[in-house]
Amino acid sequence: MLYELALAGIGGTTIHQVKSNLTMIEIKQWAEYRSRRGSLNIGRRIEQAAANIMSFGYNMKVKDADDWIDPIELMPYEDDVVESFEDQIKD
Repeated sequence: MLYELALAGIGGTTIHQVKSNLTMIEIKQWAEYRSRRGSLNIGRRIEQAAANIMSFGYNMKVKDADDWIDPIELMPYEDDVVESFEDQIKD
């Protein structure tokens, strides 16, 4: 979490600066914000927004719901969604 705060420029630009400039309460608040709202990386947030817009536009034109595209398929740098064991054995 500290490296992500440093990369976003929150509390400083190095991990040492973040540790010295932010209290543990502030770090926990930023961790809670991240878990609720997503990444602090602006590039990743733009990629997610663009993928959502593109998939929405594509899905509006496609008539068959089986041909719909999921936004995650348009995000090359996003981690793959791992299917749970229960979901794997349902099919």
